[in-house]
Amino acid sequence: MGSSAVSQRRLASWISLGVSLALFGAKYLAYRLTGSQAVLSDAMESVVNVVAAGFALGIVHYAAQPADEDHPYGHGKAELFSATFEGGLILLAGILICVGAVQALVEGAALRKLDLGLAIVAGAGIANGALGLYLKGIGRKHHSAALEASGAHVLSDMWTTVGVLIGLGLVRITGYTWLDPVAAIAVGLQLSWNGLGVVRRAAGGLLDVEDRVLIERLGGLFTKHRFPGIIRVHHTRMIRSGSFHHVDAHLVVPEFWSVQKAHEETDRLERAVMGEYGANGEIAFHLDPCQRAYCSKCDLEPCPVRTRSFRSRIPFTMEELISPVELPAYRD
Repeated sequence: MGSSAVSQRRLASWISLGVSLALFGAKYLAYRLTGSQAVLSDAMESVVNVVAAGFALGIVHYAAQPADEDHPYGHGKAELFSATFEGGLILLAGILICVGAVQALVEGAALRKLDLGLAIVAGAGIANGALGLYLKGIGRKHHSAALEASGAHVLSDMWTTVGVLIGLGLVRITGYTWLDPVAAIAVGLQLSWNGLGVVRRAAGGLLDVEDRVLIERLGGLFTKHRFPGIIRVHHTRMIRSGSFHHVDAHLVVPEFWSVQKAHEETDRLERAVMGEYGANGEIAFHLDPCQRAYCSKCDLEPCPVRTRSFRSRIPFTMEELISPVELPAYRD
């Protein structure tokens, strides 16, 4: 990973922490002014933002360390632990908000200074939206699971704030104070759902769940940079470690190519594909000889072992790329 990318990720983490602290202060002030349970629920989510931002700051620094003897694929998966931790915090905050809101609904609540509280919360919501879009953009650009998770959480915080504003606005219009804890319950349920989603996605990354979007991107690049002698690519698998992606794939090449020739040509393909892939990484090709079973699918000329005329190339579809089958029924 380039030093510029690392610097941008660290800067984004510091910005996230600073803004989260400021927003928590604003929301807690709004709660003290209004006594609103809904505003308190919004402030509690900001506490999660602060803790998660601080944790992500350390994780981003650790994940940026290069591969070493103990971590041959780098330290990038540490970011997924950060995302899992943040998802758990979101879930816990949602549960606590629901408990407090139910208690307030039973006991009743007295609200005050709603106009000032609405103004403060609205400003915090706008700031949340801007921060969330920034973090998600940096996370996607530099393949940072921690920053993407933080961005998704901050954006969900913005929608939480919108819900709080709607709830307080209805209280302001109708005078029904019970709408305040009801809005808080809705916020808590939404947070719990978002937290589960963050944990699920992070767990998928830790378990290397197949990412069809990335495989399809590879297929498009294999197609773009294909040249005669690249007959088939299949059994493609991927390990993601933060911004480093390790790809394993089986590559069918002409059986008469020497080891040196096959090595040179596969290196040529790897350089072309990874140069446009958009993330740091490598492709480890397992070479399969054609065994004269692919003659009608091979456009390499001249070929000393050809038994049938070339008809058409094998398309690099998703099904083809992930197929583990060694020799399908391509023989005429």
